[in-house]
Amino acid sequence: MNSRSCRWLIISALLITASGAWAQCNPVSGAQNITTLKQQAIHGKAEAQCSLGVMYEDGDGVPQDYAQAANWFRKAAEQGDAQAQRILGDLYSDGKGVPQDATQGALWYRKAAEQGDARAQLMLGASYQDGDGVPQDYAQAALWYRKAAEQGHARAQHMLGDLYSDGKGVPQDYTQAAFWFRKAAEQGNARAQLMLGALYHEGEGVPKDYAQAATWIRKAAEQGNARAQYLLGHSYSMGDGVPQDYAQAALWYRKAAEQGDADAQFDLGVLYDGGKGVPQDYAQAAAWDRKAAEKGDARAQNNLGHLYYHGQGVPQDATQAALWWRKAAEQDNARAQLMLGTLYYDGVGVPKDYAEAYFWFDLAAAVKDASMATDAAKVRDAVALILTPADLSSAQDRARKWSEAHQAKSQ
Repeated sequence: MNSRSCRWLIISALLITASGAWAQCNPVSGAQNITTLKQQAIHGKAEAQCSLGVMYEDGDGVPQDYAQAANWFRKAAEQGDAQAQRILGDLYSDGKGVPQDATQGALWYRKAAEQGDARAQLMLGASYQDGDGVPQDYAQAALWYRKAAEQGHARAQHMLGDLYSDGKGVPQDYTQAAFWFRKAAEQGNARAQLMLGALYHEGEGVPKDYAQAATWIRKAAEQGNARAQYLLGHSYSMGDGVPQDYAQAALWYRKAAEQGDADAQFDLGVLYDGGKGVPQDYAQAAAWDRKAAEKGDARAQNNLGHLYYHGQGVPQDATQAALWWRKAAEQDNARAQLMLGTLYYDGVGVPKDYAEAYFWFDLAAAVKDASMATDAAKVRDAVALILTPADLSSAQDRARKWSEAHQAKSQ
């Protein structure tokens, strides 16, 4: 994950249950009660200071003021109130009411975590995983996640499962990953449900079982997890663990596609192109292919090139076809390389250029698909007869260097 990504994923998941986190720092209502609370806070009562911090943070009964919130949380935190320590850590991490300072954030998380605050243990684990305010250390991340996970914290259970799945900070162990994903999944954690479903699908850490995979993936999909919605659609498309049903596939692909999942956008476009589960509609196919293509999906770029070339769902436009085939071809999509070579050979949508045609045919001929490789090699060898020795040598050299550069990038 990118720096700070774990922390932000965790924060977004915790926001929906934040009010429950402050059970001991209870806001009050009514002018008299607020006055009494302020007096208690001024006289050093940590619980009152923490409660007043919550009220200023939320603008609950007082004007919202993060600086005042930080002030009161600090007073309670310095008296050892674990909840105030953890929330002060959040304010430092977010730069609310205090200068943003990940080191201070981690410091206050640690104080609360050492007192057994499960959410602080989770956040300290995320800080170590991302190297945010502390040196990146997956073993320390695992240690703190485990402490929170053993207290039953679902998000920590999920994060610990991720570390076991990836072998970061702990030996890679899919059985342990499945163990922790299941604990979180049974508490309704959508990401853990998705990951447990993926393990069942692959037979990693659990017996391969497509029906169980679909069951857990569905639970996550019904909570709105876009990736789970896509995978459930794929299960329906393939008949993996559920009856094959293209209409259901389209339904779940659409839910994920509308959330921006490029795989779902591409596969929904394929269904519209073939009229599977939805009426055949090339305009819809082009619309969904374009969304995925603009995100860099090479398959969608290739398909969009075909739609432009044939004028299906979009105006026929060989120049646009060349543009999208080039984008896919540059990502090593062999079909697009073959078609782009054909355009250069015919001089359609691009200037006629036999050397350029040879270059793209030669790249396409390296594909693992034997049938396509054979076709590409045939046209490449035919073009070679047209080229001068110097042009042929130059095109071959370009193709070799291109392949070497792309292989290096993929390693």
